[in-house]
Amino acid sequence: MEALKVKLSSGRELEINEDVVAILNKYVRTMMTLEELARELSLATWEEAYELINQIPAWLMWVPLSIQKKEPTPQS
Repeated sequence: MEALKVKLSSGRELEINEDVVAILNKYVRTMMTLEELARELSLATWEEAYELINQIPAWLMWVPLSIQKKEPTPQS
């Protein structure tokens, strides 16, 4: 998985790696609040978590990490 970087309005830059995607997958599938998401991602406030959610593609949160990690099979 290629790393994506998101710059928040606070000036903080967050790398969207496998660990972050796993937390985002958990966020969209459970009743995790933005406060809990911010805490798990070591963000300052829920507003930063909200801003992050708005900046990343929705498919990144919904597609399980195991599927994202699979490499496409070559066509014969």
